[in-house]
Amino acid sequence: MRIDVLGSVRALRDDGGTVDLGGPRHREVLARLVAAEGRMVPTDTLVDDLWTDPPARAVGALRTFVAALRRALEPDRPPRDPPRVLVTEGPGYALRLPREDVDVHHFEDTLARARRDPGAVTDLGAALAAWRGPAYADVPGSAWAQRERTRLEELRLEAVELRARILLDSGTGADLVAELGAHVAEHPWREPAWGLLARALHAAGRQADALATLRKARAMLVDRLGLDPGAELRRLERDILTGSGPGEGARTAWTAPGVRLGPRTTVELARTLALAGGDALVHSRRDRLAAVQAAERTGDLSLTARIIGAYDVPALWSRADDPEQSRAVVAAAERTLTALGPGAPADLSARLLATIAVESRSADLSGTELKRARQAALHAESLARQLADPALLAFALNGVFLQSFTRPGLAAARDTIGAEILDLATRHELPNFAVLGRFVRLQSASALGDLDAATAHAEAAERIAATTEAPLVPVLTAWFRARAAAARSTGAGGPGAATAAAQYRAAEDALRTAGMPGLHRGLFPLALLGLRLLHDRPAPTDPRLDWGPYRPWARPLLLLAQDRAEEARTALAAVPEPPRDHLQEAMWCLTARAAVRLGEREAAAQAAAALRDARAEHAGAASGLLTLGPVARYLAEAEGCAGGTAGSG
Repeated sequence: MRIDVLGSVRALRDDGGTVDLGGPRHREVLARLVAAEGRMVPTDTLVDDLWTDPPARAVGALRTFVAALRRALEPDRPPRDPPRVLVTEGPGYALRLPREDVDVHHFEDTLARARRDPGAVTDLGAALAAWRGPAYADVPGSAWAQRERTRLEELRLEAVELRARILLDSGTGADLVAELGAHVAEHPWREPAWGLLARALHAAGRQADALATLRKARAMLVDRLGLDPGAELRRLERDILTGSGPGEGARTAWTAPGVRLGPRTTVELARTLALAGGDALVHSRRDRLAAVQAAERTGDLSLTARIIGAYDVPALWSRADDPEQSRAVVAAAERTLTALGPGAPADLSARLLATIAVESRSADLSGTELKRARQAALHAESLARQLADPALLAFALNGVFLQSFTRPGLAAARDTIGAEILDLATRHELPNFAVLGRFVRLQSASALGDLDAATAHAEAAERIAATTEAPLVPVLTAWFRARAAAARSTGAGGPGAATAAAQYRAAEDALRTAGMPGLHRGLFPLALLGLRLLHDRPAPTDPRLDWGPYRPWARPLLLLAQDRAEEARTALAAVPEPPRDHLQEAMWCLTARAAVRLGEREAAAQAAAALRDARAEHAGAASGLLTLGPVARYLAEAEGCAGGTAGSG
């Protein structure tokens, strides 16, 4: 049996014949279990993922789908024998197939191997060739599938570029010109791809074309984004001009060949590297999960609990950089907590619960998962207070903070959490949590429009970072200063809108390589939209802007900016309720503005109801990174429209 999801969802028998999986819902159930990578998916989660508004008999329907899938996947199984492929486990279901028999798992494993061992490049090429189209292509409307598609597409692009880099490093990449040319044409904003294309052209003896490619990349970046090429492209151009030829790419392995680290050492190293950002942060998350999985394989529950809870890296953003990886850590923590039972040591329980709260980012969760994560945060806080462990309490409060976005308008409550984290960290010399406390308070002050207080917290965070080697801090404070410039660009004597836009562009350039895709994706277009709204200008309509997860809320305004009012009305009707995260006030304000422009009373009333408790805050500014201006402005417009005083437009 083989299951493929890199394209449409299908199952193949050992003889190559196709299995009839049934209708779209059957396929989606199977696909969702594939995405869980062998972990149990609770029935409640499956119901939430399958239906936006679950019917009364959703659980019964789900059981019907599962039963039909079991018959299709194991047609020769005797009725009384338990299923071996799609199994019942606890309160849900899991898929039990070897990873090499599921195309997406085989692809990810091959990519991971190629990162460590260039000798796996042939296997990586074969794994890339197995893609038949976008992942989960016939599950178009589900939020979980869209998240997976986005994640896997990023991995596919990484694999294309990694394969090319390995081949070029080995001197065998001259025939990559056509492939990399198509790759660059489809993804022109991926700066490393331009460098690889130039290297392939140089390897093929086409030095002039290689230089022309690098100059084209420079012109595009400067003309369209106002950004200079990165150091790698500049070095490559210099090497080709001087005749020295492109050098080999830098190695990114943390350890020497043949060195194997145990889970304790691995997680401590990952914990340290996470604070460096960039590739170090990406590797640290991967190595942390590997350490957790290695600990689980030992069967030692105490060791596993300590490995899971040791990664107490402060977390600031309510959207995960790698949602599937975060879910894997949460699942491991929940399994370990259950296995330890009610008699578990309080410190281990607190760390496991805090991990669940910190890794369960609110923007990525369904209603049931949000409730569990908030309960875990409060339980971890209670245990940590009883234990009087300052570092553990700071970690637990990080979870409380990340689960505090339950509705718009809670900036003041989050400031209280940040103040306690900062106090604990200052009194007990916990510099990383001191930075977290400063940023939580910066975000809260930013949301409340107190730019002087927010600036003071930014400067204090930078002073700590200067002594603790925390390079991500100035990346984030640069975004805050751009946000402040945007707010001041509307006042007399303030910087112009162009100056604010230039600051956003510079901040975007630094964030792109910081190793935080959950924060980065869609942020720059949203910041530009906020700046335009501050100046009563239409939304930016450049088709190259990647709106990421914010596209549904921006789309009605994008269509209005193109004079496509009826399409905008349709898009507004399809806008979902925003995730409960840092930017929920901003998303509601975008909905309010579109509803007012279109004269849609019901949508305006819904936005107004959501925003009333946030009337004293600034939209988007809870991020500390951007602003759409005062919520009160959008609220007044929405209330006017809902009351019938606004016209359509």
